[in-house]
Amino acid sequence: MIRILLVDDHPVVRMGLRGMLDAEADLTVIGEASSGTEGVALALAERPDIVLMDLRMPGGDGVQATGRILAAAPDVRVMVLTTYESDRDILRAIEAGASGYLLKDATPAELADAVRAAARGETVLAPSVASTLVRQVRTPAPPPLSARETQVLRQVAAGLTNAEIGRRLFISEATVKTHLLRVFNKLDVADRTAAVTTAMRHGLL
Repeated sequence: MIRILLVDDHPVVRMGLRGMLDAEADLTVIGEASSGTEGVALALAERPDIVLMDLRMPGGDGVQATGRILAAAPDVRVMVLTTYESDRDILRAIEAGASGYLLKDATPAELADAVRAAARGETVLAPSVASTLVRQVRTPAPPPLSARETQVLRQVAAGLTNAEIGRRLFISEATVKTHLLRVFNKLDVADRTAAVTTAMRHGLL
């Protein structure tokens, strides 16, 4: 019997997951947690075989909780189950030691098979997540942005104009443009929107 802990802040989601998993003869849900902190405490107390971990929750996000669980109980396997699949989310989860990364649109059969595979020690990734990781490996990371370039790009991401950024950072509009041109060159992009999305994809913002 594979023992599973559910960590998700939505009661309806946990109820649905429990129903799907408990319907399988070889799977059983042994506990539920509604926050990252509660999930860590339950995982260390109950030592489940698998933790199904949401990413974004109150009381510490799923990535932080994953790292804490695995640091104290490396025999427990943590699988991320989330609606989010940004490059940054995926990389943070895998770097924290997650054994898998699934999306909540998985079918009950896919979820059950993924849990079994993780329990066998396999790494389980949703197809779109696997594609993202392959792309990250094949695409070299851009050079790092300077502190000022990062400041300027964050203001761009917030929707500010060059003039507004200049006033906020106490620099001239021409200096803002110079910083942005350097950012465009480093990220190999041609406009503000592409700069923001590319920087977020590489975890620079």
